[in-house]
Amino acid sequence: MPIFAEGALNTTALIVPDLYVQIVAPQSLLLNGVPTDTLGVVGTASWGPVGEPTIIGSMSGYAAAFGPVMARKYDMGTQVATAVQQGAANFLCVRVTDGTDSAASVSVLGAITFTALYTGSLGNLLTLTLAPGSAANSWSLTVALPGQSPEIFNNIVGSGTAFWSNLAEAVNAGNGALRGPSQLVVASTSGSGAVAVAQSYPFTAGTPGTDGAGTVTAATLVGSDTLPRQGMYALRGQGCALAVLADTDDSTQWSTQVAFGLSEAVYMILTGPAGDNIANAVTVKAEAGIDSYAAKMMFGDWIYWYDQANALTRLVSPQGFVAGRLANLSPEQSPLNKPLYGVIGSQKSGQPGGSTVTTYATADLTALLSAGIDVIANPQPGGAFWGVRGGHNSSSNAATDGDNYTRLTNYIASTLSAGMGAYVGQLVNSTLFQNIRATLMAFLNGLLGQGLLGSTDGSLPFAVVCDTTNNPASRTGLGYVQADVQVQYQAINEKFIVNVQGGQTVQVTRQTTPSI
Repeated sequence: MPIFAEGALNTTALIVPDLYVQIVAPQSLLLNGVPTDTLGVVGTASWGPVGEPTIIGSMSGYAAAFGPVMARKYDMGTQVATAVQQGAANFLCVRVTDGTDSAASVSVLGAITFTALYTGSLGNLLTLTLAPGSAANSWSLTVALPGQSPEIFNNIVGSGTAFWSNLAEAVNAGNGALRGPSQLVVASTSGSGAVAVAQSYPFTAGTPGTDGAGTVTAATLVGSDTLPRQGMYALRGQGCALAVLADTDDSTQWSTQVAFGLSEAVYMILTGPAGDNIANAVTVKAEAGIDSYAAKMMFGDWIYWYDQANALTRLVSPQGFVAGRLANLSPEQSPLNKPLYGVIGSQKSGQPGGSTVTTYATADLTALLSAGIDVIANPQPGGAFWGVRGGHNSSSNAATDGDNYTRLTNYIASTLSAGMGAYVGQLVNSTLFQNIRATLMAFLNGLLGQGLLGSTDGSLPFAVVCDTTNNPASRTGLGYVQADVQVQYQAINEKFIVNVQGGQTVQVTRQTTPSI
């Protein structure tokens, strides 16, 4: 009674009398949507790997991986912190440097040198402590960095050069089953047989590390698409729904970001330079040629924000606030009239505590939104709070200029890209057509059931065709199969009109309901 997977047995050429069991896989797939809250952030930091996307879920996680928020332009932590305040909790962070970054190091008694695992100034705070170990005639080494759990390498034995070699081996390869290699330092011996001395050895006494952030530009954050990828291109294939290149206000780099967003189905959040004016912003945006749904262009009215890590009020780009709010919204939603948190002022409205409060006139907003430029402003239609004033991307096409269009389109396209490939390689027949249509209909019905899709009259807002009408034999014979999908999105109520007729001469017509 042999058992086969479906397709492994030619059931038209059986000879031996027997029971043949075939395991048949489900004929139609069920698609689970891809995440829409993953926010890619590219910028500088004082610690951590360079050019490697790192998953971050909170500010404590960011501090452990990349160090504290730094009060400087292009800082990655600033964007993460402002996004976290909006509820974002799923980041892919990529650190960049200008190539001058270096790792801190310190020599211990001329016998062994410890070098920080990563480049950056945070490594200057590392401290090593040699002390007697738990076992007799042994030593322990404690590696400490503020904000992280100390690493203890215990019961290192030996004398002379053997001891230092054993210590380096423990640090670099691990010290027993429960103490793996150090995540803070690497060690190398010099061949000296110096006698160990129990004391602390701070990295401040050695060679300091540097961040490599002094000459970083917007082009640095865009990076390179050649392996190993750097900057923005390190996010390629990572499944980000949104991406922010911290403070990249250089208009010459905007079109490159748009092209990346189109190729990866990533919504790029751009910003103009701090202190920009409306006329210049409109002109520069037009010259940059970024009329596309793939990017959201924020006006250069930067935001006053209290930086808790550095205990000061800073002027920061609007990118993190907007990206964080979008990441914390379902893709069919618009950020329009949704509150932003942590905003205490803007360049347009004035500094916190100032006597003058300036708001955007209707003419100002008309000029910006007509040009495909959005802005953070207060008040909003719903009240006196800070929020995104337009909810638009940088496209001039009214059919595709909503944030919800970009995000829902990218979500649907990415989900289909991730799941429908399972049908490639299967036989082209009516069963395949039925299975493809069933999969697509099930996914779209799921969106309808959860409110991501809908219609004003209750009709079905989607249709799927995959049969012989769009797959003639002349095409299927060449290996092509086509599914045509139409999806109607829900519009956003942007211009709400209430008609009020009042006056002494108004005749009010009332409709009464008969009592039962």
